[in-house]
Amino acid sequence: MPTIHEPKLISGNANRPLAEAVARRMSMHRGMNVGLVDARVERFNDQEIFVEMYENVRGEDVFIIQSTSNPANDNLMELLIMADALRRSSAARITAVIPYFGYARQDRRAKARTPISAKLVANMLVEAGIERVLTMDLHAAQIQGFFDIPVDNLYASPIFALDIKHHFKDGLDDVMVVSPDVGGVARARELAKRINAPLSIVDKRREKAGEIAEMTVIGSVEGKKCIIVDDICDTAGTLCKAAEILMEHGATEVHSYITHGVLSGPAIERISNSVMKSLVITDSIEATPETKACPNIRIVPTAPMFAQATLNIWSGTSVSSLFDHETLTPIYEGLYNV
Repeated sequence: MPTIHEPKLISGNANRPLAEAVARRMSMHRGMNVGLVDARVERFNDQEIFVEMYENVRGEDVFIIQSTSNPANDNLMELLIMADALRRSSAARITAVIPYFGYARQDRRAKARTPISAKLVANMLVEAGIERVLTMDLHAAQIQGFFDIPVDNLYASPIFALDIKHHFKDGLDDVMVVSPDVGGVARARELAKRINAPLSIVDKRREKAGEIAEMTVIGSVEGKKCIIVDDICDTAGTLCKAAEILMEHGATEVHSYITHGVLSGPAIERISNSVMKSLVITDSIEATPETKACPNIRIVPTAPMFAQATLNIWSGTSVSSLFDHETLTPIYEGLYNV
């Protein structure tokens, strides 16, 4: 009788709590312990990264869980070196689970003499021995085409839809989904369809990078509970300004649902002082103590979705099935009663 190998998980230092949560969820689904591979990922005194696995991975299906968030370069190098170590240890297949894909905002040449760093990162991952990528809400969906290997791009909108239906169940008729810019309309429309809500757009015009000259609201938001939807919140300048504009145009409340809470620089202070009633982010990036302490920031878990997606990849079944409400709701059973 052939031996049935269990999926093996290994975590870098970028988001260890998420990796442990994924392992716990997979253990529940499998009915047996699925732990993280015993390994050390550490740095020498000169900050060189060193990886050593203490378990045999020969012929195994291995999943590296590592966001390439701040510090992006260190976490990316950890991912590449872990992949190289696994390849040299004869792992059968190496899948990179990258909840937050750094460098995704550099997906095109916006002006002369600039790089397309997302493509460079894709080349590096493939060259390191990674054979499949699992990620969530890529900043630009076309980044999947930068890879010559399979890429599964999960979406946070089904999770957000469950959360909104749970927290706004007594007033869903007053909810309006808002895209903070024209480029994010497709993302906002997807969520609006899931919760059967109308859609509005905040159109912004910049004089130069980092400075917003003017914002215009397209659509009537008067008397509405506005939910701003986006993939990344970095310094929160655009988000907080959009919330102010919506309130000025008659919105009763403003909430935000953002997949990746980068939250750098003055972001936490801006959010704390903002007119926004709440900001909901996922745990694709490990939350800092300041983020956890902020009273109007709430974190929703992605481990149930990543655990199921990992199991589906391992077993060769559909990953896109996780985009359906009927499939996702049982995975989040107990967290949301909708």
